[in-house]
Amino acid sequence: MGKNVHVLPRPDGKWQAKTEGSNKAAKVTETQKLAIDAGKAIAKNQNSELIIHDVKGRIRDKDSYGYDPNPPKDTKH
Repeated sequence: MGKNVHVLPRPDGKWQAKTEGSNKAAKVTETQKLAIDAGKAIAKNQNSELIIHDVKGRIRDKDSYGYDPNPPKDTKH
């Protein structure tokens, strides 16, 4: 399983998809939706978890794209 991918707000008002442990954003976008889409693609490619934060940096939602023996029943993202 790969490293988790976080969708986070930036101080400049943009959004970023960032792999856990990385100093640089994998993708910087104008909107949270675009960052979620980019983060989802990265998480699927790495078989990892997508963690979405709100504008204050708190975790808002999570989705797993790796092997999960007990997958959730929701399909939001």
